[in-house]
Amino acid sequence: MKKRIRVGVLFGGRSGEHEVSLVSAASVIKALNPAKYEVVPIGVSREGRWHVGSKALKRLSDVLEHGTHVIPSVDPQGPKLIPLDSRQLQKAQLKLDVIFPVLHGTFGEDGTVQGVLELAGIPYVGAGVLGSAAGMDKDVMKRLFRDAGLPVVDWVMVLRWELEQSPGRLRRLIESKLDYPLFVKPANLGSSVGISKVHNRRELGPALDLAARYDRKIIVEKGLDAREVECSVLGNDQPEASVPGEIVSVNEFYDYEAKYVKEGSELVIPAKLSRAQTRLVQDLALRAFRAVDCEGMARVDFLLDRPSNKLFVNEVNTIPGFTPISMYPKMWEASGIPYPALLDRLIELAFERHREKERTRYDYKS
Repeated sequence: MKKRIRVGVLFGGRSGEHEVSLVSAASVIKALNPAKYEVVPIGVSREGRWHVGSKALKRLSDVLEHGTHVIPSVDPQGPKLIPLDSRQLQKAQLKLDVIFPVLHGTFGEDGTVQGVLELAGIPYVGAGVLGSAAGMDKDVMKRLFRDAGLPVVDWVMVLRWELEQSPGRLRRLIESKLDYPLFVKPANLGSSVGISKVHNRRELGPALDLAARYDRKIIVEKGLDAREVECSVLGNDQPEASVPGEIVSVNEFYDYEAKYVKEGSELVIPAKLSRAQTRLVQDLALRAFRAVDCEGMARVDFLLDRPSNKLFVNEVNTIPGFTPISMYPKMWEASGIPYPALLDRLIELAFERHREKERTRYDYKS
């Protein structure tokens, strides 16, 4: 019998997207073929403590509360997880073949965990340190898009200390550069946490204060009357784009409530676009993927301005949602790759990239 691949599914984390991560991870674990894979659930608590699950712990929330407390190892030759209690040495599942991170947001999607996995020398699904960090920071991402010649909406980046030191001057600066309506966002977060649509000056201050709770960098963008179009990308050096999809939000925009709480938002796959628009979305998605040095997977989000019919690249999500309603797997399913096969391909890409990195020399002799 062929040995099963031991996959560590990493979930939870220290971000505002903790709950979303649990739902995504449960979907991934359920869809991984047990004949091919031995799944090791690894939960990161809100405080940043790592726990390994066991067969006795059926729910992911139980892993976070009762799993074996471990720390990740950065020894490329040693075990990948080290139990903190020596009495649990035999209980902890130390050896892993690959990690599937399903950590959304801060301390999971921003290059920090990817750096630990690089030091540990273990293959992992998704973008590397640079792609993850650039894909997380909306200001840096937009600069890379702009330098790559991709269309982006006008934006202003402000810092939390500027808001605290001189809020009136900051509001005047924003109004001198952008007209209402505006979108105000934390630069380093996802799932629409901390995002506000601002219609006038009265709403600007509270929106800036809300975003500042979640990040020291705040993005203020020009608001558009736009359709929200998305495209999934899969691959390493030769990525492919899925058929695009469209989100019709039950709210004024696709905020956290519309995504996860309120019913009524509609996911349209494939998006109702012309052939030319579809080809443009796919081309821009691949260019955006490469612009931030992504690998493995990403969901690229677009804004299609209704008055001008112009397409703008909004952002790249390097660890897109894998919940039952998430667009990334749904767009690939519509493109001919069902969910279990998509997970197979992502794990193959993790091994492929790891083999490619092993070809690189890190020593030098003249």
